This record gives sequence, C-alpha cells and structure tokens, in this order.
Amino acid sequence: MRMLNLGILAHVDAGKTSLTERLLHAAGVIDEVGSVDAGTTRTDTLALERRRGITIKSAVVSFPIGGTTVSLIDTPGHPDFIAEVERVLHVLDGAVLVVSAVEGVQAQTRVLMRTLRRLGLPTLIFVNKIDRRGARYDGVLRELAAKLSPGVIAMGDVDGLGTPAAACAPFGDRPGFAASLLDVLASHDDRLLAAYVADEASLTCPRLRAELAAQTGRAVAHPVFFGSAITGAGVEALMAGVEELLPAAQGDPEGPLSGTVFKVERGPAGEKVAYARVFGGTLRVRDRLSFGPGRAGKVTAISVFDGGTAVRAQEAPAGRIARLWGLADVRIGDPLDRGTAAHPSPRAEPQFAPPTLETVVLPRRPADRGALLLALTQLAEQDPLIGLRQDDLRQEVSVSLYGEVQKEVIEATLATDYGLDVTFRETTTICVERPSGTGEAVEVIAADPNPFLATVGLRVEPGPPGGGVRFGLEVEMGSLPYAFMRTIEETVHETLKQGLHGWEVRDCVVTLTRSGYWARQSHAHGTFDKSMSSTAGDFRNLVPLVLMTALRRAGTTVYEPLHRFRLELPPDTLGAVLPVLAGLGAIPRARRSSVVEGEIPAARVHELEQRLPGLTRGEGVLECAFDRYEPVRGPIPERPRTDHNPLDRKEYLLHVVRRV
Repeated sequence: MRMLNLGILAHVDAGKTSLTERLLHAAGVIDEVGSVDAGTTRTDTLALERRRGITIKSAVVSFPIGGTTVSLIDTPGHPDFIAEVERVLHVLDGAVLVVSAVEGVQAQTRVLMRTLRRLGLPTLIFVNKIDRRGARYDGVLRELAAKLSPGVIAMGDVDGLGTPAAACAPFGDRPGFAASLLDVLASHDDRLLAAYVADEASLTCPRLRAELAAQTGRAVAHPVFFGSAITGAGVEALMAGVEELLPAAQGDPEGPLSGTVFKVERGPAGEKVAYARVFGGTLRVRDRLSFGPGRAGKVTAISVFDGGTAVRAQEAPAGRIARLWGLADVRIGDPLDRGTAAHPSPRAEPQFAPPTLETVVLPRRPADRGALLLALTQLAEQDPLIGLRQDDLRQEVSVSLYGEVQKEVIEATLATDYGLDVTFRETTTICVERPSGTGEAVEVIAADPNPFLATVGLRVEPGPPGGGVRFGLEVEMGSLPYAFMRTIEETVHETLKQGLHGWEVRDCVVTLTRSGYWARQSHAHGTFDKSMSSTAGDFRNLVPLVLMTALRRAGTTVYEPLHRFRLELPPDTLGAVLPVLAGLGAIPRARRSSVVEGEIPAARVHELEQRLPGLTRGEGVLECAFDRYEPVRGPIPERPRTDHNPLDRKEYLLHVVRRV
C-alpha cells in the first residue's frame, strides 16, 4: 500500500480543520462532517480548541484515497503556535496550504509558504470558501503568484462563484490547459520548451501532467484547487490531486531503523506517549531504542493510524507515523534508532525562532506551588520551546512564550488537566547578553581568598553571532581528572544562563586557562578526607565566582529581539501609521504606496497589533517574524537573578559554604 504523510496548513480561520473533516467524510471515515463552531471536529480535541474554534495542537488522522493510505496532520494556524507547525513539517511527505477565496493571501499564509519552500516540501494549494459572498477567482490567483510562488497553476475554474451553489470544474484535457501548464513548467525545465519548439504535438496533456507531478514533487510547481470545505465542492478533485501529484513516503522497511519524535503527550494514566515518523527500517514492540546521549528505552506498545483512528499494531514500517509507549525519557525532536542510524531524517531539521516573551505563572492558592511546577514541567515536555525558569528565592516559575494567546492556552490546560487555578504577571521581553570584550580571572588552591580545594582560571571572549557558548582548553587533558573537567564545563554552561544583568549569555568562547587539584588523600590508617582532597563540589562552587569575575572584566552588552515586519495598508492611511511606527521604535527599511517593510522591537509588536485596526479601518495586514538581536537602545533592562549571585562574593559564600 502506498503511504503519504500529509499536512494541512493555513492562516487562522481559512478553514483547514473544516477541510480535514470534509476529507474524512469524503473518504468514508466519518458519517457526518464535524463543525468547528459546534466543537464536534475529529481533530480539535482540546476543550480550549473547541471553545475558541482554533487548532492549538497538531492531530493525526488517517484515510484512504484510492490505493494510497494518507496520514493527515491538522496543524495550528495561529501565529503563536508556529513552532508546533514547524515541528511537524519535517516529518511530512507533502502539504496542502489552505487559502480563503474571500480574504486571499494573509500574513500567516506567507510565513507558512516561505517555510514550506525553505524545506522543499511538495505543496498543493486549496482555495476554500468559494461559496461565500465576496469570493474571488482571478484576484486570488494573482495574489498567489505575486505573494507565494510564481509556480502556481489553476487546476480548474468555478461556476456560481460567491453563491451556495458554487461548483468546481476541473480542466482535465480542456483545450488551453496544456498551454497554461507549459507556461509554468517550461520556466523550470528548458527541455520542455525545446520539445515544444521541435514538435508541439509531442507535448500532450498526459505528458505535461506527469511533468507537473515531477515538478510538484520538487516543490517548484504548486497546483491550485478551488472548492468549499462546507459544501464539499472541489474536494474530490483535491483528493485526486493528492494521490496523483504528491510523492509517496520513501524508506526501506528492511533497512536500519531510523525515526524522529515530533510530538509528546500524556495518556489517560499519565504515561508518556510519543508520536514518531519512521523513516527507515521497521519499528517493533519490545524494540530497545536509543534516542539521545545516555537515554534509551523499550517500546511496550505501538499504535498506527488507519481508517480514521489509531489501532494497536505489533510493528510500524518505514513511512508510517506511529504512537509509542514505554519511552519514559523521550523528548520532542529526539532521533530514534538502535544505535546504528547516523540521523533519522533526510530533511533539514526545523529552524525555530526563539520565544521572545516571558511571564511569571503564579498559583492563586499558595499551597499549589509544587503541583504547578510539576504541571509546567510536563507541559514543557510536550513543547520544548516553552522554557521554564525556576526562581527558588522568590518561589516563582517563569515560562517563555511566542504570544499572548499561549497564556490563555496554558491557563486553560492547567485548569482542565491539572485542576490548578493560576494567574500571570505582565509579559516581558526576553533579552540576551553577549561579551563586549575579553576578560580573565583565576583563583588558586590554598591561596586567599579562595576557600575551595581547586584551581580554576577562565577566559571569556566574544564568539561568532549564533555560535552559542563554546568551551575550550589551554590546559593539558591529563592535568585534571575527567570528572572534574566535565564538572567545570557543565558549570560554565549553567552559570552563563544569567549574566551581569540577569540575562542568558550567548555567543561567547570560554577557555580553561589554568587548573589544579589536590589528589585523593586520607590520614594514616583513616578513610577518605575531603578536607584535604579536591572534590567535584569544589570546582562546581568555584567556577561561578571565577567565571563571573572574568565576565565582569569583559563587560557585556544586552541585546533585545528585533522582528522584521511587512505591513500592507490602504495608501491613504500611510500618513497616520508612520508616526505610530516611529513612536514604537520601528525602523522602516522599504516603503511603497501600500506596503511598509522594516524592523520593530519584539516588545512593541503586540501594541502595534492592537492599534493597527483602528489606524487602517481594519484593512491593515501585519506580518511579523523574529529576525535577530540588536543592542538595547536606552536604559539597560535588568532581570532578577534566581541563583546565589556569584557577582556578590559575600552573599554567594554565605549561601554556599555558610561563611565568608
């Protein structure tokens, strides 16, 4: 049986969940089409999804199309959940991008299409809502070609556009369709143009459709289908296009096992359930899998998606999406193998923009603090881009976010799944620090003021942007026991989570320039005496003091996240919008009659989103995405520390060794 893992993507409210329901109904999987408004859809299972009418978590269903078994993933459309979308994309074989025939190409549509093209994912476009008043045909096609890809080609036209009786008429072998195909396909294949010049009759419509399938598979051509998920118009043509034009799942069931985990959830009994795409080999119950350094587990149960639901199975061959039980330590993004696969996926790993917002989550009942931390830890397992920051001194937990809607999702999830009533502090922007120069420090064993039995010298210097934290050595590898060397490196990374101003320090090189220790000793006829022998704890406690001294000498610059924006607006509102952009710290880089492009601090994006409808009569369209970090302009923001503050030696030693 041919396998195809298909994603449904769209701007919020374009109708992708309704399309999923219609596809399941057309395939005979469900007897009645679910309603987003009524909360009866198959894929939106969370209470908040049903209440808000939006998709928050990706969901998997399965249905047959002819000789192809399709595993369909309905993904979120709201921009706050773009990370959930990107996680799923690299396990897909193809995608359907849904566009509204009324609203046309919207901000999130462009973001999604850029991501699909960057990953080279074969994509069909479904123009939905042709039965709605105001639906367009030619105008939407022009928008698709101008804003998404010049390789779009309509596969049919529409009768009764904008009425409940709207119907789609596939072009098939209609005269003129072959010429339209040739115009698009020849731009990517000079051989076609040469064949047309040599013998026009040889380019039959079947040959051109075969070439269309090939170019769709290479993600350079994008067939466009029109229809309505509500009435079902055009859905059969889309299903035929999915089977004909999108490439099947690849992979050798007899080869080495390889796979990737793209989703983790908790089952009814609290057990961890992992969703994985199998790229090669065959995954079986009782297989012992490796999924990260020092982490492994045995699969105790498998279910695969078939006939619209998940069914228990003894194995999952290459090309399948499966749910796995028994992998207690597995995390999203983990590769799955038996210790033989170099990497599970032939496709590039998803590139996530970092969360740029942060808020403190507080329980309304102080007695729930411990339960809240446990619940947030489990939520972070399901979404690796929700970062937790625990402040033991203030008994608080902060979470990182992409947008304000996520706060509502977290609040509803904690209330529904964990029975916790929470509130949030004001959302703040997450900044980072980078060293401004080079700084060194050293503390020597048995020399004041060092109270620890360890010698540590460290140098901190700037690294390349985006290079993270790199740890290097200027001491001989054998000069220090491996356990102590590992402790120093781990403590360096942990300490740099809070810099001189409390923000995480990134893009730097930390070099161990000096080291020393006292070997394991004991008194005559006695046992090990750590008062005269170095331990890992000595290095763990000393490194923060040395590192922060070196960092203070190097100095740091605080950087804030900067978003690039593209703003489409009525030309007559430009004069009112530009002063507002200036007041929000935005810097326009390009301006045309109705489009402004530029950069804006992440902290001001939400305010711009709120003010834009009033400034543009509701016609403004804002597209924003993280671009880079830039030095903070104005006062340097400080972040409260959550550690024992090695910048204050007296306070630090009082907490660590109970003496100064």
